[in-house]
Amino acid sequence: MEKIVSSTEIAPRIHKIVITAPQIAKMWQPGQFLILHVKEDSERIPLTICKRDPEKGEITLVVQAIGESTREICSMPAGSPIRDVLGPLGMPSEIDVNFKNVLFVSGGIGITPLYPLIQKYYELGSRTTVLMGFRTAKNLILEEEVREVATNTMIASDDGTLGEKGLALDLIAPAIEKWGKFDHVYIAGPVRMMQYTVAEAAKFGIKSTVSLNPLMIDGTGMCGGCRVNIGGHVKFACVDGPEFDGELVDFEKLAKKLGTYKDHQCRIR
Repeated sequence: MEKIVSSTEIAPRIHKIVITAPQIAKMWQPGQFLILHVKEDSERIPLTICKRDPEKGEITLVVQAIGESTREICSMPAGSPIRDVLGPLGMPSEIDVNFKNVLFVSGGIGITPLYPLIQKYYELGSRTTVLMGFRTAKNLILEEEVREVATNTMIASDDGTLGEKGLALDLIAPAIEKWGKFDHVYIAGPVRMMQYTVAEAAKFGIKSTVSLNPLMIDGTGMCGGCRVNIGGHVKFACVDGPEFDGELVDFEKLAKKLGTYKDHQCRIR
């Protein structure tokens, strides 16, 4: 049985949690996720892996306490056992070594799935430009970690208490003006944020990849809960994704589906 090594609140209702998971720490690749089943009567919760330590057999998660189950995880102290940890799940990110000028745009906790990608491209020698958006200064997370692997960083907040006032997508044009046209953009955050960022990037002829977070239960495609419409075809985010071509995603259907279970959803990335 795995256990929680440490749990630290890094922003209001957001915890950085380190857990033991030797096999996942050894096999995980950027883009993949896991499912936690804390106790016998707990829900199964899909969570993004932020980083790993294969030598210690540990992985780091960033969890936002939204529903009952995520609040349960965030309230558990170090040493607490975890009944099941399933993973790594999903398809690894497609890393293109030909991308030399790469853009990353995140909204809120969406910086979590992007961080491993930023690190990977940084290690490959690419210029990594990160645009981070938050509601307010107190919601800022992973800034130190990101700055260590980002060539350029720009931050925006809805209320202007942090960086530029506005949205992360508002920083795309200024970023292009400073650092030239980007080869590709990776996006993660709330559904509408991703939708509008894809459209903004497309204005400049920049192709995009988005990390989707529909409701998941088993993580193997059997339940069908994570169905998404990609280019007119039904895909399952847990096995075909969670990353997809941003311009092919039917965001309207995705937003409607997420809204159906808004009051019951146990996890919002």
